[in-house]
Amino acid sequence: MRLAWRNLLHDRTRLLVTIVGIAFAVFLMIFEGSLLSGFLKASSEVIDAADADLWITARGVPCFDFPAPLPERFRDLALGTSGVAEVHRIATRFADWQRPDGVRQTAIVIGADPGVGDRFPRPGGDPSGGADLPDTVLVDRSDLDALGVAVLPAEVELGRLRARVPRAVTGFGSFLGSPYVFTTHADAKRFANLGPEETTFLLVRVVPGRQVQEVRQALRSRLPDADVWTRAEFSSRSRTYWVMQTGAGGAILTAGLLGFIVGMVIVSQTIYATTMENLEEFATLKAMGALRRYILRLVLLQSLASGLVGYLAGLAASLPALAALRGAIPWVHTPWWLPSGMLGVSLLMCSIASVVSIRKALAVEPGRVFRA
Repeated sequence: MRLAWRNLLHDRTRLLVTIVGIAFAVFLMIFEGSLLSGFLKASSEVIDAADADLWITARGVPCFDFPAPLPERFRDLALGTSGVAEVHRIATRFADWQRPDGVRQTAIVIGADPGVGDRFPRPGGDPSGGADLPDTVLVDRSDLDALGVAVLPAEVELGRLRARVPRAVTGFGSFLGSPYVFTTHADAKRFANLGPEETTFLLVRVVPGRQVQEVRQALRSRLPDADVWTRAEFSSRSRTYWVMQTGAGGAILTAGLLGFIVGMVIVSQTIYATTMENLEEFATLKAMGALRRYILRLVLLQSLASGLVGYLAGLAASLPALAALRGAIPWVHTPWWLPSGMLGVSLLMCSIASVVSIRKALAVEPGRVFRA
């Protein structure tokens, strides 16, 4: 280990370039990973907040944010299905929101029946917030500035109708650029101009003790013109749509992969240069009887030491940067395993990068040291 450090410290400028390169790669991978994780979480946040075993949607609906109308009579058909305990409605559609300064923008109105879940934002969830008053909506705290709401409570215009915002919620910032606006099911239909016999989603709770898949098959038979998903399936379907079919997730993944490649190239070049500079030392070691595995371990330790220091520098830079980013993009999410996992990724990157150097060090002739 001491010899590996001596080889690295022999050229401190080159070592600094290596550490900066690895730190940049780690920073980029953690940064892009946090964006992707937050993107996935935000794309299914509303679905995950609802306490339902099954979701009934119009045929072919790809995600929560792009629904299609569903006949309300499907609710009665679902309630008449064996094994169904409760059916709640959610109505969602884009609507015009007019800011106090006269600027109009698009918002996503989401209205739900009582009982969809304790985590689901709904005016009826907080008695202090005008729970039973009509024309009441809730918005995420991170969207207040975008919606032009400076002080709460506030009077606003939604779908060319008057509405009141008594309070804000947290954890439901939209990643689409169109803020979520939560209200009751009846008010959502008015604000979004849905027909009297239309809704967009039906949420089913199964009778305790009944198999969810069994009830799902019964609903599919009874509602052949609709899709029936478990909550986990619909959540996964929504995430897959946004990641794979919109290209947004692919762009984030590509940026993270580029960070990995950039770091690997920088480490590879630096370790290779260090190896070439110290070929005589490796030849001397082999002439003294050093085993191949000792040479391999020496080069690998140089690479891993660089990776560890670069990882710590990248981690130190990424955490405050992400904290600042959340002020502008509230849905950015950094799970605990992401920074921890980057240590293994960094060491793997450095191990791969050292392959060429290892081959060169192992191939050096012991007689090289005796040549003039």
